[in-house]
Amino acid sequence: MNGDALWKFAITTSPEAEEAVMELLESAFSRTACSYTDIPTRRTTVASYFDSKPDWSAAKRAEIAAGIGRIRRCGLGGGAGKVSLTRVRRENWAESWKRHFKPLEIGPALLIKPGWSRRRARKGQAVVVLDPGLSFGTGQHPTTAFCLEQLVAKRSPGKTQSCLDIGTGSGILAIAADKLGYAPVHGFDNDPEAVGIARANARRNRASGNLHFFQQDLTRLPCRPLRKYSLVCANLISNLLVESLKRILPRLEPGGTLVMAGILKEEFPRVRKACQAAGLRMVASRTEKEWRSGSFRWQRR
Repeated sequence: MNGDALWKFAITTSPEAEEAVMELLESAFSRTACSYTDIPTRRTTVASYFDSKPDWSAAKRAEIAAGIGRIRRCGLGGGAGKVSLTRVRRENWAESWKRHFKPLEIGPALLIKPGWSRRRARKGQAVVVLDPGLSFGTGQHPTTAFCLEQLVAKRSPGKTQSCLDIGTGSGILAIAADKLGYAPVHGFDNDPEAVGIARANARRNRASGNLHFFQQDLTRLPCRPLRKYSLVCANLISNLLVESLKRILPRLEPGGTLVMAGILKEEFPRVRKACQAAGLRMVASRTEKEWRSGSFRWQRR
C-alpha cells in the first residue's frame, strides 16, 4: 500500500449516537475510533484508520449492520447512517481535523487546545495540548467535558489529592489531573495502543513524574487495591460501570469523589441505583444530548 495513504472506515451519524457508534467500531475492528462533528450540519463522523485494508467480508458487514440496527432501536437521534470504506491521504486527513477542533476552556483553571492553536493560557491556567488522532478523547464530547469540569471543581490547591483514570483513552483526563496538581495520577486502558498514545501525549505535555499509564482489563482488576484515590474517573458504558463497581469502589478513599460518565440518560437510573446501594450519594449531575454523567461521594454514616 502507498505509504502516503490510509484506509478510512467511517460511519456518519448524529451527535447523540456518537459514542455508541464509536463503541461499535472499536468492538468490530479492535482499534480505537475517533470522531468529529460538523457544527452547521450537526452530522458526526466516526472513523477508524488502517495502514492496510481492513476486513470487509460478508460476516463483518453483517456485524456492522446488526450493530447499527441496535443503535437505531435505542432511538439515538436517528442512529447511524452512511457507511464508507475509502482511501485518504495522510496529509489531507491530518489537516482536515483542524477545521473541527477548537480550544476548550474549563473556567480559569484549565485550557485544552490542539497543537496548531495560538490560544494563550490565562495567568495561572494549566494547559493540555492534545491533537485529535487515532484515539478517542479530546474533550469535545460532553461526557469527557463533564469529567474535566469535575477535575477542576474538586481540586483543592495546596492539598494532596490523587487521581485514577479508568479507561484512559488518549490520556486527556489523567494529563489534565497531573497539570492541575493531582499526585499521584494513574491511568489505565485495556487497549495497548491507547496506552501508547496516552504515554506519547504525556511526554508531549511534559507531564510530571507523578503520572503513570499502564494496560489493565477492568474486569480483571483485583478487588483489593494497593492504594486508594481522592478522585476516580470512569468514562465507560453503563453495563461495565455497574458490573465493575465492586472493583472500582475499593479504590475510592473516604471523602473521595467518583466521576461516572459515558452513560445514556435512560440507563443512568440503573447506575445511580447501583451507586446508592453501595453507599454512595450523587453530588453533581448533568444531562447533555443523550448522555448523562454524575459525581458520587460516600454517604455519611
